[in-house]
Amino acid sequence: MKTNPSHPSRRTFLANSAKAGLTVGLLGTGISDLFGQESQPEFATGFTQQPLAYGYAALEPHIDARTMEIHYTKHAAAYSSNLRDAAKEESVDTTRPLEQVLASISKYSTKMRNNGGGHYNHELFWSILSPPQSEVGPEGPLLEALKTSFGSYEAFVSQFETAAKARFGSGWAWLLVDASGKLVVSSTPNQDNPLMDIAEVKGTPILGLDVWEHAYYLHYQNRRADYVTAFWKVVNWNAVTARYAAAKP
Repeated sequence: MKTNPSHPSRRTFLANSAKAGLTVGLLGTGISDLFGQESQPEFATGFTQQPLAYGYAALEPHIDARTMEIHYTKHAAAYSSNLRDAAKEESVDTTRPLEQVLASISKYSTKMRNNGGGHYNHELFWSILSPPQSEVGPEGPLLEALKTSFGSYEAFVSQFETAAKARFGSGWAWLLVDASGKLVVSSTPNQDNPLMDIAEVKGTPILGLDVWEHAYYLHYQNRRADYVTAFWKVVNWNAVTARYAAAKP
């Protein structure tokens, strides 16, 4: 089996992960205004798939190496490739952030919506994962914000897990910052996300969980609930905290 050539130590990974993760999809909540500026914002998603910051086996036993390899090299890679095709067909300037397209996705084709969302969602997903940690959980301002928005960290986890488990068919569960700065849990179908102008709940995602079957079926089969529970073991809370700091209005 082919392996990812990047295998940094956990110390190196945690030192670099927040910085690396911020380059894929970190925005303020004023999406339309921000991406209407001439200068490209510091934190934005491009149209090309970025390398993983860890090896395919780094998230085991919670996410197995074979799933990671197929997920990254087949599914996510296809979204990236198809997105660039759609951008060419629709004369989209790929030097601008992808978020600019997502914020007005209703103006574009279904192909752009599906593949633009798929690419963005996966780039965010990879960036908020890390090798299993002995102590898992947010700290500092993010933890306080979770308590303010949900009552407790445990209440947030319960609400997020419900959103992930209850999403019918394929989709995503999200923790996002809304326009008021409040943390909100939502879910979206297929490859939609809260950045899109067609989303029922809009905001800047800072944590996302892929609940398409290809994300877990090799290891968990139909046990999505087990996959959702295991997710917390591989969340990179440093990256999520950095996204939260950048997303606050």
